[in-house]
Amino acid sequence: MSQENNFLVEESTTPVPVVEIDTKEHPNQGAFIHTDFENIVKENDLVLVYISKTNIRPVVLHKNGRLNTKYGTFLHSEIIGKKYGSQIGKFLNSNQVNRGKRHIKKNKEEEDANNDEEEDEKKFGFIHVLKPTPELWTLSLPHRTQIVYTFDSSYITERLQINSLSNVIEAGTGSGSLSHQFSRSCGKLFTYEFHEVRKQQAELEFQQHGLLYQDYLDGKTDDKNTANIVINHRDVCKNGFLIDQVENIDADCVFLDLPAPWEAIPNLNKPGVMNQHKQVRVCCFSPCFEQVDKTVEALEANGWGNIEMVEIQGKNFEGRKRMVKTIDDAIKVLCDQKERRNMGTINYRNYKKAKQDLEEGENNDGHDLKRLKTNSTPADEKFNPFGKGMRVKEGDEKYEWSNVCKIESEIKSHTSYLTFATKIFKISRQE
Repeated sequence: MSQENNFLVEESTTPVPVVEIDTKEHPNQGAFIHTDFENIVKENDLVLVYISKTNIRPVVLHKNGRLNTKYGTFLHSEIIGKKYGSQIGKFLNSNQVNRGKRHIKKNKEEEDANNDEEEDEKKFGFIHVLKPTPELWTLSLPHRTQIVYTFDSSYITERLQINSLSNVIEAGTGSGSLSHQFSRSCGKLFTYEFHEVRKQQAELEFQQHGLLYQDYLDGKTDDKNTANIVINHRDVCKNGFLIDQVENIDADCVFLDLPAPWEAIPNLNKPGVMNQHKQVRVCCFSPCFEQVDKTVEALEANGWGNIEMVEIQGKNFEGRKRMVKTIDDAIKVLCDQKERRNMGTINYRNYKKAKQDLEEGENNDGHDLKRLKTNSTPADEKFNPFGKGMRVKEGDEKYEWSNVCKIESEIKSHTSYLTFATKIFKISRQE
């Protein structure tokens, strides 16, 4: 396979579109290069549309394009010309507001009474238009394999001491998540993928994002510091790392994300692969401890030292405001629960309705059961901090809030072990 390596994308019988564009078209070059001081979204730009925390969609904008979301259809022409980071909103119709909810109406009179309130209350949905970054791309890219998330990639980049002068080897391109991280930090990235179709898909992505080194050689881009990825279709365990296009790679660090990294470690000893005159580093990404055991044996057998295995379990913390719940609120809820249990659900509902009707004709300033600082809102529309009620915007000045730190309920990561090691190939001592 080494004789067939080149920088051209080979034709595939089953092309897979990477983003929502025609396969014959390409977005503007430099989507991941943040040097446009105008910060304006242009036609044919690759943007990341933030719909929700778990739904970030890559889109290439065209003047006649449409973007369908749960909030409705957004025209690309509504996005073009806006600043990056802009919030674009849309009013929702009744079908979108009530989607996924069951509304049970007891009788026609209740339904007619609620119609006026529903018409006055307009729901609003919105999206954000963001500029691509490696971190956001990790959350939005099409998954072809298991990917390396930001928790691991940031630690790997730091431990391998990657800088703008480093040559990096990555074995196992996969979905290209870590490749985008390395490309931003290193001088040149040599990435290898043994699966031909995945290699073609990753190469198309790199080309669309302006990161492919072949584009610099062909004169399609002038920035060789950004277009610094050399991708190859190769099984490094059998055929090694040397390629025909480069005589000496002289890599400063290596990242191995392979099913059997211990088979590729001996190939690092071949001349021209690693930098022979400085301390080089290697990181092996393994999902199970049995692979770590075999990897450590291979590292020790090939002269690598300072071997260390770590496990990363990153968690996101989010600053929020939480409504303060007073003792009076808790006592009121407990009293209501006790009355409901003693009277029964039906009798309690009739009792509450009769009590509410009685209070409507009186001055209910002293019967305010909620924590509003003003009495401008009717009692039946006020917020219930312990149950159903009016939705209140976080930080509303009418209520008392406390600053809290909330941890995400689900960690966006996976169990993996990172094995690090260092080596100096030629040690010369000056007398």
